[in-house]
Amino acid sequence: MEGFNPVNKVNSKVKKIIPIVAVIIVIAIIASFSIVIVPAGSTGVVMTLGKVSDNVMQEGLHFKVPFVQNVAIISNKIQKQEVQANAVSKDLQTVESEIAVNYRVGLDSSANIYKNIGERYEEIVLLPAVQESMKSVSAKYTAEELITLRAQVGEEIKSSLEEKVSEYGIVIEKFSIVNFDFSEEFNEAIEAKQVAEQNLIKTKTEQEQAIVIAEAEAQKKLIAAQAEADAITAKAQAQADANKLLAESLNDNVVEYEKIQKWDGKLPTVTGSDALISFDPNQNEEE
Repeated sequence: MEGFNPVNKVNSKVKKIIPIVAVIIVIAIIASFSIVIVPAGSTGVVMTLGKVSDNVMQEGLHFKVPFVQNVAIISNKIQKQEVQANAVSKDLQTVESEIAVNYRVGLDSSANIYKNIGERYEEIVLLPAVQESMKSVSAKYTAEELITLRAQVGEEIKSSLEEKVSEYGIVIEKFSIVNFDFSEEFNEAIEAKQVAEQNLIKTKTEQEQAIVIAEAEAQKKLIAAQAEADAITAKAQAQADANKLLAESLNDNVVEYEKIQKWDGKLPTVTGSDALISFDPNQNEEE
């Protein structure tokens, strides 16, 4: 037992374990640099010694050559940018607008965008394109038309924007004009015009109502006059019918009776060619 040293035995075991642990650590480090996890809705752009590969990694677990390859994660999800844009209308009114853009990077365009533009593609490509499209389209419309044709203007700006960014692989999903704002003078002019239009509509309505009332009164008078005329005509027709009935009811006996009733007792005088004979019913009585 005199020759046994526990410390030396422990040191001997430690010396054997250290290399093993070191190998495990190295393997773990190499493994960590060899595994790439691409999140959902994203693609991984592979760079081998700084050179961008045209083939990208889809979402999921992937392996790469450690210390030789690097992977840049590019999101392909729909993203939103709210932009403040200034422009001048056709009638030289200053237009300040708030714009909302929903966009995404096409799956096949991740490598191209990273290679030619980089990860700051929104600042380099998208936002300047929004400003340029807003200015070019606004110049085609008057300030009032920008308000009344808002949907049409929005579609035209979206088409212009899509044309500018599609070559880079940026897809515009939705474009909307949140708000238009003009100078205080223009807003006051619009308000005054609206008040004038409201007053005009009110006056026109009152005039139309007055005309309707007048026409109704005239119609009532016309109906009353027509009713009175119809009554007079009916009365005259009734009188005519009565006279006709009376005339038809008269016969010769009635006529004779009426004559007798109206006779004053004197016979008519008869005139002949030789003499005039006068008949007096009281003459024989005297003789």
